[in-house]
Amino acid sequence: MNPSIPHRPPAPSAPAAGPRRARRGRSRWAAAALAAALAAGLVSAVPGAASADTGTFRDPDLPLDTRVEDLLGRLTRAEKIAMLHQYQPAVPRLDIGPFRTGTEALHGVAWLGEATVFPQSVGLGGTWDPELVERVGDATGTEMRGFHVQDPAAHGLNVWAPVADPLRDPRWGRNEEGYSEDPTLVGEMATAYTGGLRGDDDFYLKTAPTLKHFAAYNIEADRDRVSVTVPPRALHEYVYPAFRPAIAAGNATGVMAAYNLINGRPAHVTPLLDDVRSWSEHDLMVVSDAYGPSNVANSQGYYDTHAESHAAMLTAGIDSYTDQDTNPSLTVDAVTEALEQGLITEADVDRAVGRSLSVRFRLGEFDPPERNPYSGITPEAIDTPQHRKLAREAALAQMTLLKNDGALPLDPESDTEVAVVGPLADTLYEDWYSGTMPYEVTPADGIAERLGEGGSVATAEGADRVTLTTADGRAVTASAEAGGGVLRAKEAGGGGEDARAISVFEWGEGVVTLRTEANGKVVGLGEGNRLYNDQEQPNGWFVQQLFRMEEVGDGEVVLKYAGYDTWNRKYVSVGEDGALTVDADTPEDAARFRVDTLVSGTDAAVEAVSGADAAVVVVGNMPFINARETDDRESIELPQAQRELVEAVTAANPNTVVVLESSYPQAVPWAQEHVPALLWTSHAGQETGSALAAVLFGDHNPAGRLPQTWYRSTDDLPAMHDYDIIHSGHTYQYFEGDPLYAFGHGLSYSTFEYGKPRLDRRRIGAEGTVTVRVPVTNTGERDGDEVVQLYTHQNRSRVAQPIQELRDFERVHVEAGETVTVELEIDAADLAFWDVTRGREVVETASHDVLIGSSSADIRRRTQIEVKGERIPPRDLTETTRAADFDRYSGIAIADETKADGMAVEGSAGDWIAFDAASLPSRLSGFTAQAARAQEGGAALEIRLGSPEGRLLGTAEVPSTGGKYTYEEVTTALTRPGAGHGDVYLVFTGDLRLSEFALTKR
Repeated sequence: MNPSIPHRPPAPSAPAAGPRRARRGRSRWAAAALAAALAAGLVSAVPGAASADTGTFRDPDLPLDTRVEDLLGRLTRAEKIAMLHQYQPAVPRLDIGPFRTGTEALHGVAWLGEATVFPQSVGLGGTWDPELVERVGDATGTEMRGFHVQDPAAHGLNVWAPVADPLRDPRWGRNEEGYSEDPTLVGEMATAYTGGLRGDDDFYLKTAPTLKHFAAYNIEADRDRVSVTVPPRALHEYVYPAFRPAIAAGNATGVMAAYNLINGRPAHVTPLLDDVRSWSEHDLMVVSDAYGPSNVANSQGYYDTHAESHAAMLTAGIDSYTDQDTNPSLTVDAVTEALEQGLITEADVDRAVGRSLSVRFRLGEFDPPERNPYSGITPEAIDTPQHRKLAREAALAQMTLLKNDGALPLDPESDTEVAVVGPLADTLYEDWYSGTMPYEVTPADGIAERLGEGGSVATAEGADRVTLTTADGRAVTASAEAGGGVLRAKEAGGGGEDARAISVFEWGEGVVTLRTEANGKVVGLGEGNRLYNDQEQPNGWFVQQLFRMEEVGDGEVVLKYAGYDTWNRKYVSVGEDGALTVDADTPEDAARFRVDTLVSGTDAAVEAVSGADAAVVVVGNMPFINARETDDRESIELPQAQRELVEAVTAANPNTVVVLESSYPQAVPWAQEHVPALLWTSHAGQETGSALAAVLFGDHNPAGRLPQTWYRSTDDLPAMHDYDIIHSGHTYQYFEGDPLYAFGHGLSYSTFEYGKPRLDRRRIGAEGTVTVRVPVTNTGERDGDEVVQLYTHQNRSRVAQPIQELRDFERVHVEAGETVTVELEIDAADLAFWDVTRGREVVETASHDVLIGSSSADIRRRTQIEVKGERIPPRDLTETTRAADFDRYSGIAIADETKADGMAVEGSAGDWIAFDAASLPSRLSGFTAQAARAQEGGAALEIRLGSPEGRLLGTAEVPSTGGKYTYEEVTTALTRPGAGHGDVYLVFTGDLRLSEFALTKR
């Protein structure tokens, strides 16, 4: 969330990129380019300010480090401290203007007014087209420059995008913000999008992209208090590969710290930020999330004072504090106090401020405009015809055909009477991080435009139209004024049926929205906690247009307000003046309403589709409801009302197509079995309807591919907090169940045949590369795109390996009857995994299956390669072993060894950690460990062989140490296990922490 805009404000072409593989791993700051850039200098001055200062920092021909150091030397301590806040103040004496970090640009520029709105990020991930995504990023960066000219102080060029968190669980409320569950695909898309945002100059930045949210952020419930356990393998094999590529390529200029705690420590003070900095050749600017700095001492309670927490954040690597909106006083006071207490030094402040200044230099702030290739961009670059065309191209590219039993494509000559029904049939929705669409082409609009005058489109929303009547016979009545008014219970007969008619839209989990037909506006909470019909659609940070209808018997209901401002979640009463007000604490205190149905939404939809040449049912989610920032989904099933609508329409019209317009995967097993055709699209922006119509009528051959696994049921998912996919067995890499739709799935109106792959070599070393060439023939009658996907599986390993893992892919256009040869690569380095026994990446000696196909489940060709790497030796537990470097575990959590650094294992009775294939010398005699126990009394660690219930070798008693950070040495003698190798288990008998241990021998 952007702290400066806690509530959403009211609405007021680039050349194609080069080959993907040429871009992968490429640093825009290669040595020669870097030397040239440093010699060339930096960026533009305050607009309109004629600088009287001719100091070194304004000399564009000097190296960046020299200029940053010079400017730091001219700033007072107070000025530098002030620059640590998100809103960096101007320094008039140096002709330096204000600077603001954090403009949202997730899929187009957000919150600043009308701008080109591209598909949601999950939709961009579904394109599997990095070149296209880079062009979207380029257009977004250009529009951001245009907005910056309008208001340089408010419209900052440090953009907070994209989200690089892998989408490990489809229930995550912010699923729409990410690209994929697969870190390789995420890394490709993030590199592409940031490449467009930062521009193609070797030194100057069009914008400064910041990746969100580092790290392991995938849960909204108690997001600022939950600690996520991420073992070393999950960290290095799942988290880092998603974030690293855009940083290593020189495209992203920083990361944002996440709200959650990771392994017991707030992400804002994690030493893992040092790893992020190691990926780049340049200073990165690490920013906090909104109110994240306050959280460390407040909701997280990790430090007692803000001075302590701010000092810890500064030394951990936070460079910009996003806190208290525009008020910097907490940040300034906390850092000043930390300096006075000696918790930090001025050098720490200089280091952080220098990093943000380096980004400001590269954005062109301190250089003559003629030196900056982006200084000439004006507001005319916003919402251009070229960008509108690109928005349509992106919307088309992400359309994903899930099923087709011949119903598609529709024939515009014979399918001329089309019924478009469902709650999303004739509307488009924005999401929290969306810009304001300059125009909207809804599904019904797009189909009507495609059919032209010779066709007809009937619509029905599938929502029940009802009246609400109080126990004393008064009807809830709405204002017909365009601006709405207070809903009131009035005597029957007043205002006519339209004044009393309310359309009820059900979005799942019992949540509904209410639209009054008197003026077509949505009902929401307003002044005095009264209900007003004054909103176009659900909106705002607190989404104050949500309700639940709770049955209370005798055919009556009470209305419970269900907005995101949870402190207001009371029931609706009817006042003496008839006004509906949210002020009743219990259902017993609330007004009771009889619900009378004027029109059944399902019946109206059935009537619309009966006799039509084709029925298109558009269902899905409203992005402000049941899954968005601060709210995870409880289930992945389609809402009941929508399921019933789909079933009824399918029964009424055999030529039914279901369009799932949603921000996340949904479980639709009934539809997969019974509906002739299903199509998925994200909320794809202003051109959604035109793109959908082009696919439905065959003007465009769909080629989107799912960037996530679609499970059959919520029951297929692990506990929401279980981040470690290796442990939980999820995402396509580890899921052994039967998904509804596999990762990478997507159909076409064409068919493609894969020829025998040719490998340039079949044996490589740990640093080698295999090039795979596979001929792909379009055996259909339509030109189309195919997404060729290459996976590998390691056949022999010391550790549990993924079932398969994406290594490369290519979206390629193939004309009907033609063959193209697709070239893919396998880098041996990408086959590495994290070896917990030695704390480094390793490429094992092993054979690998090479799997080439159209999805992770549709493998067309197989071959093998042999990799000559190394063999991991048996684990030597007589060396000091970190407890968190286990191989397997049950029940435990990884915790912070100290507030500053280190990982410990925290367990309770029955929890265990295992260390596989350990060398067990015959002279083994004892066990020594560093353990802590905050509770009174004692607990113990059992050392067992073979299983958690296996042979007991010894028991180490752990007394109370007085604190969870107070470690003491505990020991025990061991019975001899017998020479050889075995799996060693450490079983907890009570609450304690273990940081490290060793087996001892005589």
